[in-house]
Amino acid sequence: MAKQEYIKANKEWLEAKAKEEGVKALPKGIYYKVLKQGDMSSATPVKRSIITAHYTGRTINGKKFDSSLGGVPLACRLCDLIEGWIIALQQMHVGDKWELYIPAEMGYGKFSQPGIPDGSTLIFEIELLGIA
Repeated sequence: MAKQEYIKANKEWLEAKAKEEGVKALPKGIYYKVLKQGDMSSATPVKRSIITAHYTGRTINGKKFDSSLGGVPLACRLCDLIEGWIIALQQMHVGDKWELYIPAEMGYGKFSQPGIPDGSTLIFEIELLGIA
């Protein structure tokens, strides 16, 4: 598939996903679906928070490019992650598990990553385990 076709296919996939039942919008074209609701009385992270989370990342064709499952959860400062994660995780409570749909501009944009062509919409299943 040509580069421009790939970018167009990713945008169209995200537009279709946004119309599905149960899919909610966040700023900057990010969408999510709640898979499991956590403790709504718990705090939400801020940009400087250190978060702990399990995640699996896929492209729209279902190809997994990264996962913490079966290993150690991710633990890092929220501000060190891609923009899509920064925006979404600030809305999550400990114990929440979401499927997150991130447009390329809020992910890696025009930069390819191993297993992720540039222009890719990213799909992450994220479970927020803790905030420090």
